[in-house]
Amino acid sequence: MSRKFGFSFSWKRAVGLSGMRTSFARRTGVPTTEGGLQRKIGALILGLLFGKK
Repeated sequence: MSRKFGFSFSWKRAVGLSGMRTSFARRTGVPTTEGGLQRKIGALILGLLFGKK
């Protein structure tokens, strides 16, 4: 049985990888998550097909 006691550890956060990805995404406008990238590409395709409002 595994208990977490209300906290968790992330090595990516400890190393600073999460912060770097976030700052990169904010500066460039390119999402670094798979879901974010899919949303951006989907919006682009729909914009091309139906025109932007």
